[in-house]
Amino acid sequence: MDQRTGDRRVERMVGNVLRWGVVSATMVTAVGGALLLLGHGSEVVTYGLFRGEPDGLTGLGPILGGTLAGKSTAMVQLGVVLLIATPITRVGVTLVAFLHQRDRLYTLITSLVLGILLYSLLLGGQG
Repeated sequence: MDQRTGDRRVERMVGNVLRWGVVSATMVTAVGGALLLLGHGSEVVTYGLFRGEPDGLTGLGPILGGTLAGKSTAMVQLGVVLLIATPITRVGVTLVAFLHQRDRLYTLITSLVLGILLYSLLLGGQG
């Protein structure tokens, strides 16, 4: 396989990751939003008071558990998590491709980018 064919293959893989990540996030969020409207659509909204997400929806475990239990707010949160995970997954796929191609410079750069993304996602909000 020549360089061009390998590059096209990587581009297709990255495109598929981005496409399916956005499509799955959209579908999960749409289902959760529809269920949320069915259950709470007639409630009066108070815009003067902001309430953040409850503690039960700030971790991946509770979000997955709530989604499996059919909770609409957890489904919407899962859609947001999938949307955030999509570009991070893209960087991971690109890293694997650069490792496979034995491109040291781009492997190093992509590893740094992935490390920064994961650090900011997992530890960036602390302190």
